[in-house]
Amino acid sequence: MPIQEITQKLSLNAFYTAFIEQETQPAYSDLPFNKRVQMLLEAEELNRDNKKIQRLLLQAKLHEKGASLNEIHFTPDRNLDKSVILDLAGGNYLKYFRNIIFTGPTGAGKSYIAQAYANKAMTMGYSALYLRVPRLMQHLQGIRGEEEYLKYLAKLKKVNLLILDDFGVSPLKAVEARDLLEIVEDRTNQSSLIITSQLPIKDWHGYLHNATIADAILDRIVHNSYKIEIEGPSQRKEKAKKVMK
Repeated sequence: MPIQEITQKLSLNAFYTAFIEQETQPAYSDLPFNKRVQMLLEAEELNRDNKKIQRLLLQAKLHEKGASLNEIHFTPDRNLDKSVILDLAGGNYLKYFRNIIFTGPTGAGKSYIAQAYANKAMTMGYSALYLRVPRLMQHLQGIRGEEEYLKYLAKLKKVNLLILDDFGVSPLKAVEARDLLEIVEDRTNQSSLIITSQLPIKDWHGYLHNATIADAILDRIVHNSYKIEIEGPSQRKEKAKKVMK
């Protein structure tokens, strides 16, 4: 059987492309056989890794698809500890199923940094998903009581890093708080959350409607989280000023 058919059958397309390159470039003939095979396998591995990252990026539904930790401004007025931000970028919080909570005023850059962490996590092979809490609650309300509801919760459970943006924009109804508890419970000691909120953590209890459910949710989120409060002016306004200059 021709090598092209074999590699197609085994889904080794990048391997075959690299093989053809080796066959047509005389420089490769001087390399040892095991080195040439290693290079073919590395070409296939790199191609598969890139395809996985592209698939994860598509599934993550980020609003800031190009969010990068390299673009974060560590100006004194933002109260951002650069060493903490970059240390978390290493991904140990994902390895140990820890959470991250960003609080601060609107426009402070909470969502951007959260999505930058998602992009970084996906380069390491972790899956991610960005959700705004108000939209999430609307979606769950539309499918509650149907089989799709349980399927959707099961889908969320499988995501390595779930971003819940705009937490605390408006008080949750009792049934919404229970939905949130289900999501949080599924992830406890299994996967990680990043939560962004304009509300200080001390005010979250009232946002969660029912005292008992609030205690259960906060116990599962807050005590296992890195807490980062961002200060300073709106980054959107700062960016707009630069554009206008």
